[in-house]
Parts: sequence; structure tokens; C-alpha cells
Amino acid sequence: MAEQTLIELRSVAKIYGTGEAEVAALAGIDLSVHDGEFVAVMGPSGSGKSTCMNILGCLDTPTSGHYLFRGADVGGMSRNERALLRRHYVGFVFQGFNLLKRTTALENLELPLIYRGVARSERRRLGMETLAQVGLADRWHHTAAELSGGQQQRVAIARALVTSPSVVFADEPTGNLDTAKSHEIMQLLQSLNRERGLTIVLVTHEEDVARYAKRQVRFRDGLIESDTGARV
Repeated sequence: MAEQTLIELRSVAKIYGTGEAEVAALAGIDLSVHDGEFVAVMGPSGSGKSTCMNILGCLDTPTSGHYLFRGADVGGMSRNERALLRRHYVGFVFQGFNLLKRTTALENLELPLIYRGVARSERRRLGMETLAQVGLADRWHHTAAELSGGQQQRVAIARALVTSPSVVFADEPTGNLDTAKSHEIMQLLQSLNRERGLTIVLVTHEEDVARYAKRQVRFRDGLIESDTGARV
């Protein structure tokens, strides 16, 4: 079976400011990610990696060039259409977890399902199933404030998974964790990629974290400096 291209950037540039203050965060890049890939995006501050992730996650739009999601040109979509694409096809995991602290783990997972109009009984079933996938079925009734940092990030990963997205974007997901917890989280992401075929695009500045990915894309000065482990 031919591999399907999930996301593709064609000559994408992103310019901020005008005149002497103009900055090219992205200087015309080409990038493709196929279904089932695990890609680490790396680079120093100001290299363009975060801008690239914001565009891929439909949080920003290119100044020029094209972003295709399953062949559909995202640049031609309205703000509402991009929001629907995010809601139905994209999952996010952030460095700061972004959980509701006084809300239980299960309720945190149910929130994105509420936005999709899923019935209460189905929300609970999906939430419990997904918590079990990340090893937290016995913590469903604990609030985020009652969980450790590593457990909170597991809940955040489960929240990203509960809607069955096409891709999960993870932005420095281990940035607030110690070394041992970081490796636990990366092993979890790696197993989800291998066993479920989950497509993951990860931003990190840590070499040991990037090694969990099958492919490493390095940015520098708004361009892709290297792309190793890419599928041919």
C-alpha cells in the first residue's frame, strides 16, 4: 500500500514586520510528513521551528507558499474552517500540560469531546479507554493538581488522543519534567507511534529526546538545514 502524505509544506515563507524590522521566520521551506511517521523538529531559538509548528497546527498561516493537509490547501480555508480542522484532525501536547487543575483527569479528557457534541456516556467510555492506554485508568477521579508532573503530561497526551486525531503535535512535551519522567513520556509516545501508527511531530531542543523519533528535521535561519531518517 502506498504511503499517504498527511501534511505538506510547499515553498512556505513567513514574514513578520515590515521595512527594516522585517524578519523572515521561514524563508521558503518544503516539508512532507506521511501517515505513521514520528518526526522530531529541532533547531536553536529563532531558527523557525516554532513558526513551522504553528503553521502545521493551523495556529498561524504562511505569508506565501502552500500548506496542504491531506491534499486540502489550508491557506484557502477560513478561520472557522481551520478551527474545525484543528478540532477534528489535530491533537496538541504542550510543555505546560494546559490541564484544568481542579478538574479530574477524566473530565479533562471529556472537554474536547463536549466540543464535538459527543454524548455523555460515550465521552466517559472514550475517556476511560484512553486513560487506560496511557496507564492512568486508576487515576481517573484525581484532579490535575493531585497528579505528579509526569502523570499530568500523560493526561495531556490522553486528551490529545481521545478524539482520534490524524496527527499529534508535541511542543517541548518534556520541558517541565526531570530526566526519568522525560524518558517515560518519550517511551509512551514512541509506543503509541509503533503500536497505533500515531503520526507525531515533536518540537524539542534536546538531542536525547529527539532520538526517540525515527526522523530528525533541523532548522536554522528559517530554512531546513538537514532531514535525516526521512522516508524516500
